[in-house]
Amino acid sequence: MAALTFAHHIRLSKPSFFLHSTKTISKSKNGFVSVSSPFIRRHKSTQTIASSLLQLGGVQISKQDVVKDEPTNNVPDLIFTKLGLQLHRRDDHPLGILKNAIYEYFDSNYNNQFHKFDDLCPIVTTKQNFDDVLVPADHVSRSYNDTYYIDAETVLRCHTSAHQADLLRKGYTNFLVTGDVYRRDSIDSTHYPVFHQMEGVRVFSPNDWNDSGMDGTSYAANDLKACLEGLARHLFGAVEMRWVDSYFPFTNPSFELEIYFQEKWLEVLGCGVMEQEILKRGGKTDNVAWAFGLGLERLAMVLFDIPDIRLFWSTDKRFTSQFTKGQLGIKFKPFSKYPPCYKDMSFWINDSFTENNLCEIVRGVAGDLAEEVQLIDNFTNKKGMTSHCYRITYRSMERSLTDEEINELQGNVRDQVQSQMNVELR
Repeated sequence: MAALTFAHHIRLSKPSFFLHSTKTISKSKNGFVSVSSPFIRRHKSTQTIASSLLQLGGVQISKQDVVKDEPTNNVPDLIFTKLGLQLHRRDDHPLGILKNAIYEYFDSNYNNQFHKFDDLCPIVTTKQNFDDVLVPADHVSRSYNDTYYIDAETVLRCHTSAHQADLLRKGYTNFLVTGDVYRRDSIDSTHYPVFHQMEGVRVFSPNDWNDSGMDGTSYAANDLKACLEGLARHLFGAVEMRWVDSYFPFTNPSFELEIYFQEKWLEVLGCGVMEQEILKRGGKTDNVAWAFGLGLERLAMVLFDIPDIRLFWSTDKRFTSQFTKGQLGIKFKPFSKYPPCYKDMSFWINDSFTENNLCEIVRGVAGDLAEEVQLIDNFTNKKGMTSHCYRITYRSMERSLTDEEINELQGNVRDQVQSQMNVELR
């Protein structure tokens, strides 16, 4: 399940508490949630909103449904601009090419038994996102620091597993779910607040394993490993593989698949035999199932030699023209390397400081011109006050930035950090 990759991106953070808000939640015919609210966010941003109304998964979404002026909402304007772009549905985009290659494997090896979903609405309830996949109530991934909350009971999905329970209840037993997912995260070449995952689930009945000489769990685990080893060969060729035991709250036993590729071991995905409680909640008390989850960007960066995750969002023809529908693994040719600009910022932190909040402010000001935010120094003085120094790297993937632009961005970042985070600049 894609929640399996979710576990690798969460960070330790202090718990946050959320206030209930006035809202109206309605369900579309497909059972996924649409949210309306009387609140309209008054949020200053350098980003331009591309659209104020979207249609996703049969659900109409307005900007006010996602970005609200209320205490429990932490979704910035920049994130709303990514809703509806659905890079994984573009057949000539590296993510779409990879998704279709995985589809091809499952279609040819399982006689088109797997139902495919790639347009489900990314607005889900906290129950769908956390409770339905057994994420504990005190898990750090539920915090305001890690997840984009629309209100106290509604989030932008952190993983495609948010749809798993609904699909099981609707009777689907073999399915793939692909979608854009959202997490507050650091800024560097491999992390972005929006990325894409694929979830796979296969359910077995007692008739499937009764004559195998194995119990249901062993049967599902063996089938899972055979399936995913075949998928790895389909994508990467005849590579050496190894299985690593792991832990996830939603599967038992749990595994990670690694391949030896380009002279190093690469983690491909997380997977396991689904916890029985999830199946019971889906009305399948006598069944066993396996689930896997993988990050499309992670694999596409390796297969296409794409060095920076921001490039997936580029509309520059020098990037987009390099890829062709159905051609997996075309190696990206860098079209230019513009110089980086480094700016340092030091401040005394407070008890509420988190690095994710800092990165949200930097992204809100600089957008994709922010290449990296790195902690380069920290110390605590005799009074017990702690200082952090962060180096912000600004770089455009498409042009050279001027000193005037960089200085203006850094000035705005400093102002926003001081006012929003209530820290003392040094």
